Amino acid sequence: MDKKLNKKVMRAGVVTAATTVMLLVSSPAFALTRDDGDDPGSGLSVIQTLGLFVAIPLVLFGIIAGCVMATDKTRKHPS
Repeated sequence: MDKKLNKKVMRAGVVTAATTVMLLVSSPAFALTRDDGDDPGSGLSVIQTLGLFVAIPLVLFGIIAGCVMATDKTRKHPS
């Protein structure tokens, strides 16, 4: 049992180390350097950001959940 645990711990350590190295290597180190043809637009305001990343997904979730609940055929109807 002890050898299996050691193998699992070693495997978890190797996977964690490899993932960390890959994340460090792929970090945007040169993100401030502009490329040819790079034309960034103006930034979003706080309201636009909240609307885009919070409100719209919540509304879409509600619409999809409502459609699923409306078309659910497994509800028992009182007789």
